[in-house]
Formats: sequence, C-alpha cells, structure tokens
Amino acid sequence: MTDAVNVVAVDHTGFAVSSLDEAIRFWTGALGFTLERQSEMGGDFLYQVTGVDDPSVKTAIVKAPGGYVVELLQYSNGRQNGAIPNSAGSIGAAHLALTVKNIHAAIARVEAAGWKAKGSALSIPGGPRKGTLVAYVSGPDHITIELMQPTAR
Repeated sequence: MTDAVNVVAVDHTGFAVSSLDEAIRFWTGALGFTLERQSEMGGDFLYQVTGVDDPSVKTAIVKAPGGYVVELLQYSNGRQNGAIPNSAGSIGAAHLALTVKNIHAAIARVEAAGWKAKGSALSIPGGPRKGTLVAYVSGPDHITIELMQPTAR
C-alpha cells in the first residue's frame, strides 16, 4: 500500500501565524532554531496550491539544531482566516515534539522569552518511553510544542 502513495520522507512542517516577526522570535529565541531565509509570494499559483482566497504570504524557514525544517507563513488575510483554539485537545490541533537535553532549562527559556508551559514536566509512567520527561509549551498563536527529555541510557 505504501508503494502506491510514494511517500519517501517528511520534508517540513508548516504553521500559519498572525505575526511572522513574533513567530521568528519564538522559534529562534526561545527554541534555538536558526532562521534560514524569508520570502514573499502570492497570486494565482498560491491560490491554485492552497485554495486560500486572494493569497499573499510572507514566509520564513527556520531550522532545528538537528536539521528539521519548519515553515512559518503569515497570510495577508491574517486573523480573517481563523485561529486555532488554545487547547491541545481541540479537533484539528497539532503539536510538534522536540527532543531536549534539559526539559526544565528549555521551559525556563521559553518562559523567559514571554511564552508559557501548558502544564508540568512529568515522567511517562510506562511503555517504550517510560521515564521520558514531557511537557507542552505554547508559543505565538497557541502553537503547541511538546518538549521531550529522554531518560539517560
């Protein structure tokens, strides 16, 4: 069945944001990603690809220390397009999980940058990731990031 789909890899994750500058500040300042590039696009091509009416978008590519790419997109219609709820359990809500060396230091860095933890860092009680510390933090536009500190082996 997978041969029919032809998926060979995950290329990137994209998030629509209300303020590209604020999002860049979060991803680079609070999470330690690097800003790779910024661009703008719009017109019929973007409409044909996204289905967004009257699209014009500013984008930024940020890269994690391990190389994973996140695309940040600020559409011209902004909040008119809607916003995700502030609950990780909302239908359609998504999160990106990041492995960290020190979860408490990572949470402190996020909070020092002006954002917040959604809960406490807790240890997974069982299963293949037993002992891994996990916590959710929230960035601009309620984008949820899961921080994961694996057990030392």
